[in-house]
Amino acid sequence: MKKILTSGIALLAAGVMGATSAQAETLRLLTWGGYAPENVIEMFEKETGHTVEVTKSNNEEMVAKLRATNGGGFDLAQPSQDRIAGAQAEFDIYKPIDLSKIDESLFIPSMLEATKGNTTYNGEVYGVPHVWGTSGLVVNTAEAGDVKDYLDLCDASVAGKVSYRLKRPTLIGFAFSMGLDPFAAYNDEEAYKDILSKVEAKLIECKPNVKTYWDGGDEIKNLLRSGEVVASMAWDTGGWSLNEDNADITFVAPEAGALGWIDTFVLPKRGRADEAAYAWINFVMQPEIAAMITTSAGNFTASQGGDAGVDEALKARYQASFPQEAIDNIKWYPTVPANLETLEGAVLDRVKAAN
Repeated sequence: MKKILTSGIALLAAGVMGATSAQAETLRLLTWGGYAPENVIEMFEKETGHTVEVTKSNNEEMVAKLRATNGGGFDLAQPSQDRIAGAQAEFDIYKPIDLSKIDESLFIPSMLEATKGNTTYNGEVYGVPHVWGTSGLVVNTAEAGDVKDYLDLCDASVAGKVSYRLKRPTLIGFAFSMGLDPFAAYNDEEAYKDILSKVEAKLIECKPNVKTYWDGGDEIKNLLRSGEVVASMAWDTGGWSLNEDNADITFVAPEAGALGWIDTFVLPKRGRADEAAYAWINFVMQPEIAAMITTSAGNFTASQGGDAGVDEALKARYQASFPQEAIDNIKWYPTVPANLETLEGAVLDRVKAAN
């Protein structure tokens, strides 16, 4: 009897091991550099039994790879949220997210809802948020402490010491600061033209305040370090980097709202490891794991409480720039209709040429 019982237990154990083995999947992850660090992969594989194969890419390549395979070759991808609904409408390369398999309590609510809204196509949600960042104001608070919003860059107190790029974020930021809603007008060309006309006039009026229109991140950092520029439009991570060396310089979320991008999680249409994909999403959104990804990638994640385990100095800078109301006020980029780029380009060219 003892021999039979022992044999039965052995068979049961073998059956459980076999079931676990059968459920284990290989997750083919198409992502950005820094979003899937080796220490996180090792922890995930040990905890779940799944294995992870990482391919590093960018937005253009992700969409191109999935187009070439009709949504095959990968089980989870991470394009920005403005590369999802339009790509799905045109190329049919994703499949909807099963939200019942996502632990929504792990996410910052405003980011989750914004991403769900911006990635909805034909009533189905195709993406949830992961890593995010913003552009807004980088200010020398000792020299330009009154600069709290984009329009403040046109104030006489900072004349000749302002810089921003002649790019879309400048048009969008000024529009919001003027009480307009450019994103709401994206699908109404005439309404968007009217907004652009008002922003163009303001940017031309503001030109005497502009020291230079910057192109690269190193350029604006050097201008701020030297004191030639005391207030600018720039990225959050750039402001925090400058703050390490000069406590007076930091990133300020504008009163009208910082402009945000989100890299998401999406399921390719012909992925074959959905369970591993959902397991990875829920695993990396845990606050302690999210902190490890922030350390690796340099940007914060949409994990609720994910900033808690980050380097104390960086966490302090982040929390100073982004109290909860500033996070909830971020204006997230939606998909941009192709024809708007031509309209924006013409406006920016006229602003540059204006005397």
